[in-house]
Amino acid sequence: MAEVDQGSTLPTESTPVLDSLNATDSNGTDAVNGTVAKFVATPEGTALAYGSLVFMALLPIFFGALRSVSCSKSKNSSDMPETITSKDAARFPIIASCTLFGLYLFFKIFSQEYINLLLSMYFFVLGILALSHTMSPFMNKVFPANLPIKQYQLLFTQGSGESKEEIVNYEFDTKDLVCLAISSVVGVWYVLKKHWIANNLFGLAFALNGVELLHLNNVSTGCILLGGLFVYDVFWVFGTNVMVTVAKSFEAPIKLVFPQDLLERGLDASNFAMLGLGDIVIPGIFIALLLRFDVSLKKNSRTYFYTSFLAYIFGLGLTIFVMHTFKHAQPALLYLVPACVGFPVVVALVKGELTELFSYESSDEVLPHTPRLTHFPTVSGSPASLANSMQSSPSSPRRRRHTPTSM
Repeated sequence: MAEVDQGSTLPTESTPVLDSLNATDSNGTDAVNGTVAKFVATPEGTALAYGSLVFMALLPIFFGALRSVSCSKSKNSSDMPETITSKDAARFPIIASCTLFGLYLFFKIFSQEYINLLLSMYFFVLGILALSHTMSPFMNKVFPANLPIKQYQLLFTQGSGESKEEIVNYEFDTKDLVCLAISSVVGVWYVLKKHWIANNLFGLAFALNGVELLHLNNVSTGCILLGGLFVYDVFWVFGTNVMVTVAKSFEAPIKLVFPQDLLERGLDASNFAMLGLGDIVIPGIFIALLLRFDVSLKKNSRTYFYTSFLAYIFGLGLTIFVMHTFKHAQPALLYLVPACVGFPVVVALVKGELTELFSYESSDEVLPHTPRLTHFPTVSGSPASLANSMQSSPSSPRRRRHTPTSM
């Protein structure tokens, strides 16, 4: 694939363009005396781009995993995570495949311009909520203590009397309003300019929220999920052009990007290396599970977390190496899944803790009324997956769920 594979692959070749004397055509390439010139990324630019992508991918995994621990121990129902069961994990590849193919047909039938306009507005709202939720802990620490904090509530109900039912019930305060204001500025910037920095801010927020709020209930479920996505990723990348077509058509913050021509063009660079959010969130929720397992052992050690974290770095680096060696797009989960699952299992075998690892239940660490994920996210790294996780998860640190889903 020439540009990016949605949520699954990294780019394989440069598609952007040289600075030149004449206008840029509709494909983003510069026309020079009737010819088309392609920008060839320098080794320094390529190394900077992929190094930055790896670094950005590690941020939501690391901090999202840490926040997932406090999230699982929270006594506030608004901070409760969504639990993924083995049944959810088993049907995920089928639902994801159907959704991906549906998106492919959608882009073939309808105008790409209008679809992306609708997606821009959709992700404008979700991005603001995700970024605001991401900023909340930081805002709690830096908000001036001498400024008054006022409490607010947004309540929508349906019916009257005993039949009255809450539709929306948000409680928030002055600090939340500041977060929303800052996030809104980023949202407007993204909608108007589609700038890569604004894209990355939203992408990082989506990824961190996903790792924090989507919890695997045990290691076996994680293996089912990652194993199914391993097959899904390989099939749709190597077997068809469906994922390539959808990825090229989508204009949404479902990927992290970094320009390979940053050194030559500065912030106006356009030759992007890309990494789908699915390649961050899916391994990330498994790594977060292992951190919670470390905490449950009460040994003041983070062996499994650090092992899986280093395994992720190894797998992502191997993906980039193979991609450049064979000059062909690679499904990142082809390398990430064996690394992130295999390394911790080997460590557990060496330490004699394999039974404890697979018998650990993450749900034991949270309150009994933790809601179960009833509509599992669809395509890895796709708008649907991010949207569902945001809609199922609190968009504010004080949002209240009045009717938790039964187990």
